[in-house]
Amino acid sequence: MKEQSNRPLVSVGLPVYNGGDLLEKALNSLLAQTYSNFEIIISDNASTDKTRTVCETYATKDSRIKYYRNEKNIGGHNNFNRVFELATGKYFKWAAHDDLCAPNFIEKCVNILETNPSVVLCYPKAKLINEFEEVLPNNCDENPLLTHSSKPHVRFRNLIIDSFAKPHRCLQLFGVIRRDILTKTPLLGNYPGADKVLLVKMALLGQYYEVSEYLFFNRNHAQRASKALSNPYLRATWLDPTLKAGKLVFPQGRVFLGYINSINTASLSLQQQIRCYLHLCNWLLKYKNALLKELIKAAIWPIYFSIQRRRIVKSNPENVPSS
Repeated sequence: MKEQSNRPLVSVGLPVYNGGDLLEKALNSLLAQTYSNFEIIISDNASTDKTRTVCETYATKDSRIKYYRNEKNIGGHNNFNRVFELATGKYFKWAAHDDLCAPNFIEKCVNILETNPSVVLCYPKAKLINEFEEVLPNNCDENPLLTHSSKPHVRFRNLIIDSFAKPHRCLQLFGVIRRDILTKTPLLGNYPGADKVLLVKMALLGQYYEVSEYLFFNRNHAQRASKALSNPYLRATWLDPTLKAGKLVFPQGRVFLGYINSINTASLSLQQQIRCYLHLCNWLLKYKNALLKELIKAAIWPIYFSIQRRRIVKSNPENVPSS
């Protein structure tokens, strides 16, 4: 019982890979929180820059920081999942090494979760900033989300369709989440768009709550993964380093299957399931061209590699393996 009473109420998970240049600012913004009953779990994904030195220095200064280092790079989303698996708090928050939080971010979100049992995720409004902490004019997620609705199918529709009236950056994932809700999900899959699927899974389990103040500052810079790896196939390799060269990935197809799984595994009435599937049909209409391209590529991929292999054999037969 004593161990339980000493457990922090909030766990902040910070996965990082080669983030030494901005990591200190992110840690400083977390340590400056007005709410103090939290732990910070850092999982260093085998960084090769000064990340390790920064983490070890901060861990010696504040006992709330727990530093772990992977022997090898396990992939972006696997590292996100790892910090959650190491968490002990009732509530959980993901943090990125390059973002900033206002001092009352955690306090405001915890207050909502403690007083509203129907809320599974609480997040504040966000602003985009650059590497100099200047607020960018092209900001995000200004269109109102309806994820606070008491109706699961409305929350589902809003996340897969309505929110894309403007670019949806999935920043809700950096809010404060009930840990027991996350344990009911498979967490983040190793494919582009898995963050969208996870948000949908949680929205079918309960309501979201948006704090009306701008307390989160998402850094939009050249080195962030979504910019540096704009091609979904490059992002797939970043998410899964074990992905073999030439292996097909199906970004939209995986997201589609993730949405289906979310509906089938949630405790919904038959009427709610039908409504969710009707919304998914609308999503299919919107993304039918992208899905068709993936299917065509899957059909011609073996032929393409067979032609390429024949060319290599013809030009340099002694260096080509037999199988």
